[in-house]
Amino acid sequence: MPNPRLATRYAKSLIDLAIEKGELEKVFADMQWLNGVCKSNRDFVNLLRSPIIQGDTKKKILEAVTAGNISEMTAAFNRLLITKGRESNLPEISQAFIAAYKEKKNIQTIKLTTATPISDAVRNAIIGQIKQSAGFQNVELEEKVDADIIGGFVLQAGDKLIDASISYDLKAIAKQFENNDFIYKVR
Repeated sequence: MPNPRLATRYAKSLIDLAIEKGELEKVFADMQWLNGVCKSNRDFVNLLRSPIIQGDTKKKILEAVTAGNISEMTAAFNRLLITKGRESNLPEISQAFIAAYKEKKNIQTIKLTTATPISDAVRNAIIGQIKQSAGFQNVELEEKVDADIIGGFVLQAGDKLIDASISYDLKAIAKQFENNDFIYKVR
């Protein structure tokens, strides 16, 4: 069961320790890697959450999967999670760590959805415009291609959404026809 409060506490503790040891960037890369493994491999997450599999077995499997891919500090943190019986929360902890890191480094995540992939020049222009208009210093652009929007783009920054897609415009026009807005304005 997801426990955001627990995940936030463990993530904050790991960030504080990583800063103290001067390994914040290494641990951030490790957590991104672990988050990617958790997102791409459902069996791995099910293994971590399984009450049937013993902690020693989970520790061996986790060490085999992560060997050579993560730093010693992150490996020790994973062993601590297994010792405390919190290994099932590793996916949430890795996400909370990434979010806390971005907050600490003042990195704003912007989600951009387009109908087709965009070029580097357009990407850089969008990032530049966002930095200038919103006053953000560090911007991370998450791109998604969705052919259903037909054309244009959908930009989401925090709780703000700009929908400049053709799909949105077509829906607005269809709604106007449903309401017979054009007939009333002619009379």
